[in-house]
Amino acid sequence: MGDEAEDLDMVRAAAERRLRNTKRRGELSEAAFLLKASSLGFCVTRPWGDSERYDFILDNGERLWRVQVKCTEVVRARGYDVQSSYGIYGKRKMVYTARDIDALVVHIRPLDVWYVLPIDAFAPCRSLRFYPQGGCRRPRFEKYREAWDLMRGGPIFLPLPAESR
Repeated sequence: MGDEAEDLDMVRAAAERRLRNTKRRGELSEAAFLLKASSLGFCVTRPWGDSERYDFILDNGERLWRVQVKCTEVVRARGYDVQSSYGIYGKRKMVYTARDIDALVVHIRPLDVWYVLPIDAFAPCRSLRFYPQGGCRRPRFEKYREAWDLMRGGPIFLPLPAESR
C-alpha cells in the first residue's frame, strides 16, 4: 500500500511541475476552448503551424472568427491580468488589432470562467484585468463573461451571389 501512495505522490509532483510551464497551461486552456466552443455548436478549426496571430478559426455558419485564446490564474489587485499583446522576434511586444484577430477569449483557469471579447471591446489596450469574483466597482469586461453568443452574429465573409459561383 505504501508503494502505491509514493507512486501517486510522484505522479502528482510530475503533473505539478508540468503545469508550472506557462506554455503547457496555455495549451490546456486551448484544449478547453476547443471543447467548450464545440459543445456550444460552433465549428472550430486550428490553423496549421504556430505563425498566425490567432489560435483558432471559429465558424458560426455565417461568419468566420479569428480567435486568440489567453489564460490566466494569478490574482493581482483583486483581479486576473491578461496581456493582449504578442511578440515578434527582435521587436517589442505588439498589441492585437482588427487586422490580427476578431476576438480575444480569456480563460480564468482556477474558476473555469470564460470572457469573450470582440476586438472593439479592448483594442488598443495592452493589459486587461478581469474581476470574476467581484472586487471592482465598475468591472469593464464583466458584460463579456460567457458571452459566447457574440460570436453567433453577422457575416464578415459575405457569401457570393449564386450566379457568380
